[in-house]
Amino acid sequence: MTLDRHRIDGIEPITSKVLPAQVFNDRLVAAGYTQAGSAPAQGNRLKVWWVHPEYSRVEAIYSPDGSIAITAYHVTL
Repeated sequence: MTLDRHRIDGIEPITSKVLPAQVFNDRLVAAGYTQAGSAPAQGNRLKVWWVHPEYSRVEAIYSPDGSIAITAYHVTL
């Protein structure tokens, strides 16, 4: 539960540890991100990749049912 520990380019800093997935997703979409894929993650969670034409890719981890965004961070290749 560390959503507030990472800064995501293009969106306002998140000040809560988790967010409803729809709220988090809406912020990313409004900033120009699009979902690029998903996969199972450790602890039966869901991992989703978001891409943007200018910013580094974002990897987000959601609750097992996908309803809560738990953490998100930029991934550089």
